[in-house]
Amino acid sequence: MGMNAGTVVSILGPVDAGLIAEVVATDASPEELAQAFAWLNSDEALIGEGRHLPDGKVAELVDLLSPDDEEDGH
Repeated sequence: MGMNAGTVVSILGPVDAGLIAEVVATDASPEELAQAFAWLNSDEALIGEGRHLPDGKVAELVDLLSPDDEEDGH
């Protein structure tokens, strides 16, 4: 089941409309988004619990939600 803007905001909190559109376009479920959000906020704890690294839609969402570490100063 896909998500709508309200579902995305209820899981992630306030985010911009562009990110909401990208998340909705993944056609991921709310559960997959919640898992990705949990990985972004506590990956070491989840690995410590013996959970496998995310894959599929969850991994796609983790990549989408991860802040870019690259600087444009080169």
